[in-house]
Amino acid sequence: MSLIVTPRQLAQRAELYHQLGQLTAAGIGLKQALEIQHRSPPSRDFRQPLAVVLEKLSLGSTFTEGIGATGNWLPQFDRALLAAGETSGRLPACLKLLTDHYTERAALLRQTISSLAYPVFLFHFAILIGPIQEFFLPDGSTAAYFVKTVGVLAPSYVVVGLLLYALQGRHGEGWRSLIEQIAHRVPLVGKARRNLALARLASALEALLSAGVPIFGAWEMAAASSGSPALKRAVYRWRPDLEAGVTPGELLSQSAEFPDLFASMYQTGEMSGSLDETLLRLRGLHQEEGSRQLKAIADWTPKIFYFGIMMMIAWRVLSFYIGYFGQLGSVMEN
Repeated sequence: MSLIVTPRQLAQRAELYHQLGQLTAAGIGLKQALEIQHRSPPSRDFRQPLAVVLEKLSLGSTFTEGIGATGNWLPQFDRALLAAGETSGRLPACLKLLTDHYTERAALLRQTISSLAYPVFLFHFAILIGPIQEFFLPDGSTAAYFVKTVGVLAPSYVVVGLLLYALQGRHGEGWRSLIEQIAHRVPLVGKARRNLALARLASALEALLSAGVPIFGAWEMAAASSGSPALKRAVYRWRPDLEAGVTPGELLSQSAEFPDLFASMYQTGEMSGSLDETLLRLRGLHQEEGSRQLKAIADWTPKIFYFGIMMMIAWRVLSFYIGYFGQLGSVMEN
C-alpha cells in the first residue's frame, strides 16, 4: 500500500466497486463476482486482498469478516459502508455510493493537480532563480546558492509529503478525529467534509432501515460509515436514550453535531412515516452541497497558491536588484 493516494488509484478503486456493483445487481452471487474480479482486477494490487476475502468466504465467514482480514487494504469508511450493505441486503446500492465517492474524489484530485502544475513550476523557478545573485556578487558562492535553493525545496517536499500522508483516510480514529477538528477550522473544507459525511450517513441509514435493521443498530452502523469520528461519537452516545424510548428525531434536535435542517427534516419524516424518502432527500441535499464546496476549493486553491508565488517572485526580483545595486555602489565608492 502506497503512502500517498493518487488519482489513478482512486479511479481504480472506483472501478472495482463499479464492476462489483454491476455484477451483484445483475443477480450474480457475491463470491462469484469477487472471483471474476480476482481473475482480472482493475489493479494488480487488488488481487492479493481479494484472494484473502475469497478464502474467508470459502471458510464460511461473512463478507465483512473477509474484508476485515485484509488489514488496512480498505479505509474504515469503505469497510463500514460495505458492512452496512451486507447487513441490509443493499450491497449493490452501497457499492454504487462508493463508486460515485471515489470517482468524484479522483476527478477533483486530477483537477487540483492540473491547476497547481503552473504555480508549482513558478515556485521552483522563483526558488532557483532568486538566489542567482550568489554567482554574480563579489561575496557570492556556489555553496550559498545551494543552501538557498535545495535548503528551501527539500523541506518543502517533506512538508507536502507529510501533509498528504496525514490526510489519507486509512489512519486510526484518533488521528482522523484530530484532522477533522483541524479541517473544521478551515473555510469551506470543514463544511464540505461535514456535508459529505451527512450524505453518506443518510444513504446508509436509509438502506439499513429499509432492510429492517433495528433503529439503534442502524444509526450506529450508518454513523460509522459516514467517515466522521465526531458524528460516530455523537450517535454512539444515544444508545441508552434510544433503549429508553427516546426517538432519534428528538436526539437529533439536541445534538450540536447535526445541522438544524437535518434534524428538522428527519423529525418530519419520522412523524409522517416517510423516513425513507426523507433520508434520500437529505442524502441528495448534502451530497450536492458538499460537492459544490469541494469544487470551489479545487478552483480557488491554485489561484491562492499562484498569487502567493507571484508575490514571492516579485520580492525575489526586488531583493536581487537592491542587493546588486547596493554592492555596485559600494565598489564604486571604494
